[in-house]
Amino acid sequence: MRILVVDDDAQIVRAMRINLRARGYDVETAGDGASALRIAAKQPPDVVLLDLGLPDMEGGDVIEGLRGWTSVPIIVLSARHSASEKVRSLDQGADDYVTKPFGMDELLARIRAAQRRSVHVEEAPVVNTPTFTVDLGAKRVTRDGREVRLTPTEWHILEILARNAGRLVSQRQLLHDVWGPAYQSETNYLRVYLAQLRRKLEKDPAHPRHLITEAGMGYRFEKDG
Repeated sequence: MRILVVDDDAQIVRAMRINLRARGYDVETAGDGASALRIAAKQPPDVVLLDLGLPDMEGGDVIEGLRGWTSVPIIVLSARHSASEKVRSLDQGADDYVTKPFGMDELLARIRAAQRRSVHVEEAPVVNTPTFTVDLGAKRVTRDGREVRLTPTEWHILEILARNAGRLVSQRQLLHDVWGPAYQSETNYLRVYLAQLRRKLEKDPAHPRHLITEAGMGYRFEKDG
């Protein structure tokens, strides 16, 4: 099982890596929020252990970024003890909240509990449309029986939209998840990349059926457009 540890404290990360690997877990680490979101998108973990005080963004932003496309269990590990912090993190989508310092036995028990609660069902592994097919597990797109070559950024955008098929994904959420919080106003990025995706995937890019723009709000993926 893969665990992603997100914390900028090198000593804590080292201790967690040693202890978790000793118990058979595969451990990935990230020292900031943007790295955590990139790692999770590239190879989704089974559990995320997340500190709230990161150098580039709040842990809550990471929770919201992950929740835009995955139900992976998220356990917050934080020195913040206030009830309001715990409530905010849980409302944003965290599954559990452990205050620092904590014992490794307690943390392992929380991880096991999160695993038991998690529904291990592949989230829409293949999304079919009349024009093309998105295989989320294999990270590939086919059209007319041939693979469509996408850039990493094009794939990241398409993956988020496909995992939220039928639902509006806001411009702000897409920019945050793909490029990071510093780019949340760069809507021109999305216009360029959506145009590229439509040229590659839509039968009539000028009148898209599957990659729909909701003016001023965001984008929506329609399987049966």
